[in-house]
Amino acid sequence: MSLRTAVGAPFVQAGTDRLGRSDFVVALSLDRDWFSPDQAKRLIDVAASEGLLEPDDDELVATFDLGEVTVPEGFTPDESVLQQRTTFERLLDAVVEAGTDKREAVAAINGLQSDLGVTIETAAVVYARRRGVSVDDQIERVREGL
Repeated sequence: MSLRTAVGAPFVQAGTDRLGRSDFVVALSLDRDWFSPDQAKRLIDVAASEGLLEPDDDELVATFDLGEVTVPEGFTPDESVLQQRTTFERLLDAVVEAGTDKREAVAAINGLQSDLGVTIETAAVVYARRRGVSVDDQIERVREGL
């Protein structure tokens, strides 16, 4: 996923899982020229909302396995990584990453929503759980939306 790659690149480059906010912004805006400083700051917000970064005073801590981050030669993240995903989009992505066809998943989730009379997010949780896909990190968000 390009979001993980974009967020992980400064940490991998520095060889650490903890960076100062300013170091993170400089790495993305000046060193790599991927984003403007304002966009790099926006990426911090998006990554934190996705659970990839945890702010700790004036530092950022990566909360995912940086060993899995590979920055391909010539990689440039798409600006779409600066947009926050909805809870439904996160749930759907988890199901798709586990190997389910996206259209099939959406159709099944819509059917569950109609059959159960619940929100689309709740139906997506039920669908994911029935498929053995862990979405525990999203359950509280779904609960808050009820």
